[in-house]
Amino acid sequence: MSNLLEYEIRPMKIEELERALELIYNVFMEFEAPDFWEEGVKTFVEFLDFNSIKNKIEDDNLNFFGCYDKEKLVGVIATRQVSHIVLLFVDKNYHRKGIGRKLFETVLSAVEDNFNINEITINSSPYAVEFYHKLGFQDTDSEQLVDGIRFTPMKFEIA
Repeated sequence: MSNLLEYEIRPMKIEELERALELIYNVFMEFEAPDFWEEGVKTFVEFLDFNSIKNKIEDDNLNFFGCYDKEKLVGVIATRQVSHIVLLFVDKNYHRKGIGRKLFETVLSAVEDNFNINEITINSSPYAVEFYHKLGFQDTDSEQLVDGIRFTPMKFEIA
């Protein structure tokens, strides 16, 4: 496995979107879907529709960053309105290597340049709550259930 310094994080191009959605789908099905009811899995998979996501990127409603190990996409983060994390997924073979943290720090760097934004928010899956707590996120409410998707609303305050 490569050293974290060898990984490259960069904005993703539309041409890379299919690979990103495949990675997200595979990681979701293995690690997240077991915590969801059938309705939640269906809702999430529908959200990953290529054309829908492509349109949101083209309309500047979603921003995607990818983490690459040479040419291999190993992690993805997507934000809405710059400061709300919508997706953060890392290839299972690259878990616990600091990639999720580096993807978050990439978003944090982008947000820190905007003085109107004082927090980053996320609706964390049950699987990822502990990870976000380690990054410094705090719960803003108890776990919710919407359209079959379980999540805990959280925020990271920017000092």
